[in-house]
Amino acid sequence: MVALSVLDLVPVREGGSVAEALQATTALAQAAETHGYKRFWVAEHHAMEGIAGGATSVVLSHIGSATSSIRIGSGGIMLPNHTPFQIAEQFGTLDALFPGRIDLGLGRAPGAGPELQRALRKDLHRAAEMFPQDVVELMALMEGEDDLAIQATPGRGAKPEFWMLGSSLFGAQLAARLGLPYAFAAHFAPDHLDTALELYRRDFQASEHCEKPRVMVAMNVFAAETEAEARLLASSQQQSFVRLRTGSPGKLPPPVPDYLDSLPASARAMLEHLGQAAAIGTPSQVAEHINAFAKRTGADEIIVAGATYEPQDRIRSLKLTRGAMSA
Repeated sequence: MVALSVLDLVPVREGGSVAEALQATTALAQAAETHGYKRFWVAEHHAMEGIAGGATSVVLSHIGSATSSIRIGSGGIMLPNHTPFQIAEQFGTLDALFPGRIDLGLGRAPGAGPELQRALRKDLHRAAEMFPQDVVELMALMEGEDDLAIQATPGRGAKPEFWMLGSSLFGAQLAARLGLPYAFAAHFAPDHLDTALELYRRDFQASEHCEKPRVMVAMNVFAAETEAEARLLASSQQQSFVRLRTGSPGKLPPPVPDYLDSLPASARAMLEHLGQAAAIGTPSQVAEHINAFAKRTGADEIIVAGATYEPQDRIRSLKLTRGAMSA
């Protein structure tokens, strides 16, 4: 059976608060651990009213204290927003607190307008150009190479599991060159999936981090007792995605019955395109879709995304999904 993990954005729902979102994410991580998921990742986003995972390392520290065995990590840290030294310190601290449990997934996309660039005091587009060098510097800081001008404490000697994230060919090429595991964000950008995985496997160079290609692929998963209920649960995230793509992002809205039927053709086509990396339905339907997707991609691991308005609905979805896949 393909390994299963969980990706969470710490969604803030309409009528809810950041504190409630963090509580829900913690409960979700505990449920993922209980039901045998391999790892629990939090993604870094900034200045988005509906996402509360911006201080990713702080969130991970809390999740680590609330769990005991599941791997925890970033899916991912957008390195252009930071310096390699800062991330070495942060994830070195996490590795010391939770040894053998920390993943450090790295992404390049700056994803920021001029306001955020000013707030972060960074030229994010220039920083994105430095991404390959910054990844190498970050790994060197954690390896504690003697010729470095400065040593990171904490950080030196830390051994998080590095992952390269991507939704295009760039990340695949860099992961192959550096010999890192590769995670593809098909749940929101499936266009280059097959080409990126082929390129990564073809050009992979073994390293001390990874002896052979390792692939994780993200997909949206909503499992419920009935297909109609699962489609209703999925409508909250679908609304959020349409709002984001049309320039009006916000908090996670309540589900809407027959949401797809209410959309114009262009929006419906966009969501249907994303559906190639989605499993929505009963437990058996979800398991069938996940297995088919794993077979198509040859993935070693599937990481499941998919926010629900009611946190308990996502916990139940994780339980049903894991049960169906085990069966």
